[in-house]
Amino acid sequence: MSSTTLISAAGFDSIPHDLGAYFTVLHLPEDEPLTVDAYVRASAMFSGGTFHSAVTAMSRPRANIQARRERRAHEPRSGDRAAHIVTRAPHRDSIDGRWAVPMPTLDPQIVTRSARAIARYGPDFSYSHNMSVGRLTTAASLIGGIGVLAGVAQIPPARRALLNIRKPGEGPSPERRNRSWFTVTFIGKGGGERVVTRVSGGDPGYDETAKMLAESALCLVLDDLPDTAGQVTTAEAMGDALLDRLQKASIAFDVIG
Repeated sequence: MSSTTLISAAGFDSIPHDLGAYFTVLHLPEDEPLTVDAYVRASAMFSGGTFHSAVTAMSRPRANIQARRERRAHEPRSGDRAAHIVTRAPHRDSIDGRWAVPMPTLDPQIVTRSARAIARYGPDFSYSHNMSVGRLTTAASLIGGIGVLAGVAQIPPARRALLNIRKPGEGPSPERRNRSWFTVTFIGKGGGERVVTRVSGGDPGYDETAKMLAESALCLVLDDLPDTAGQVTTAEAMGDALLDRLQKASIAFDVIG
């Protein structure tokens, strides 16, 4: 592991999705174009720190775009593998029969970044990231709420008022966390084969994120890993070693179909 390696997405954004897609790919044929569709479900309460981070990120769209452009200009990209983010129209997923709508997070960028870096994803990889809900109206309300929040975050007085709604350090009680859970279901296809996998665990914001961060740190220090440099993903930097650690820490990675 190079001392110049940076891994910035090692919590719920984006380990379940990044390593879940990686786990799915491992059960598909090699050297074939592959597609993976992810469906995220969760029952949990976000923290004040998460809320502040989200509002702050939404308030800086130009700075975020510029930083991304500068980073991409300085980092090499694979010339022999393609990876695409696919935005699917609202649809019923074929596993749970729930409504699925595009989920506007950074996770697809992380997954496709791993796909460009790791040959096992094949010559052409496509990924869609979806939120799974019981009713289409629920999804519309959530997406509309995010849009309103992003708009309000651009106005300094309104942003300050938003940030006063919940303070950093405020979060769900231990009892609420004990009832929390998440699942990410992946449908992978390629080479005439299909596989369905699922990543699942308890409270995503606190309990499982703590496991993910701790196991990532231990993995970087103790395990035999491939040489990497620059800003990389968890799948690229730690792959199988971190996958093994997380499973031993009771975050499940299962083939279900």
